[in-house]
Amino acid sequence: MEAEIAAPPLAVESGRICAVAGQTQRQMRSWAAAYPGLYSAKAFDPALYSTLALATAFSGPWLDASHQRMANRVTLWCFGLDWLVDYVATSPGEARGVAYRCLAVAGGAAPPEGDELTAFLADIRDELATAEAHGVLGEVWRDELRRMLAAMVRECEWKAGSAAMPTFEEYLGNADNLGFSFVFAAHWAATEPVPAPEDIIATRAASWAVQRVIRLLNDLATYERDVSWGDLNALMLGVDRAEVGERVTALAGAARDLIRPLRGGQPRVAGYLERQMEFCMGFYGVTDYWGSL
Repeated sequence: MEAEIAAPPLAVESGRICAVAGQTQRQMRSWAAAYPGLYSAKAFDPALYSTLALATAFSGPWLDASHQRMANRVTLWCFGLDWLVDYVATSPGEARGVAYRCLAVAGGAAPPEGDELTAFLADIRDELATAEAHGVLGEVWRDELRRMLAAMVRECEWKAGSAAMPTFEEYLGNADNLGFSFVFAAHWAATEPVPAPEDIIATRAASWAVQRVIRLLNDLATYERDVSWGDLNALMLGVDRAEVGERVTALAGAARDLIRPLRGGQPRVAGYLERQMEFCMGFYGVTDYWGSL
């Protein structure tokens, strides 16, 4: 009889993580189906839902599907927002209109009739309001939304020529348009107890640092697509791949320095931030999330 071959522990853990990602992928597809006008474009292909679910699952492997729910809902919403602002809106004015409606709904207003983007946001807002930490972190979430929307509109103005094209440093300073810190704020509020005020300041600083790393990793992976889609990319701003790669290394080191002090009081938050950054280092070395047009 052949000896039984035991599965390596890492493979067992990877299998469990992928199983949870499978569960959350099905959830994401059902959420998208509830808003068919928002997610009907070809770019929302099956791989997009799969890879988004895997990103959350590998970033928080201690979380089951129910505790990954908020991160995945807000991530999916952000992709719908990005589609409308970057590829559907025909002017910065239209982008500002989208931003205005989203801010109003996040603040408690009813979504306009037939507006699937803000209807989805209202569902997220109401679910997040039931979280233990919402009383403290709800305003953080809304502030991250304001930052993200302002950065998205600013990039629309750059692309439209209604504002001077940015330098590389100005572009990197606009990394809120990526949306990572907005998604993270929702996940943080939904899964963690009420943090101390000093922990909020330190955690947000670490989140912004991770966001800058992911912004540049994304740009390195998506340059050709950004050229063909008419999007903006760091590599269009007078820097080459080697320079951007060196900045990624430096920024990642700075992010880890900010994450390290969080490990004592907020070990899951620290682990999630670092694993998100490291997942993106591997993921964007091969592909990105969007399907083809």
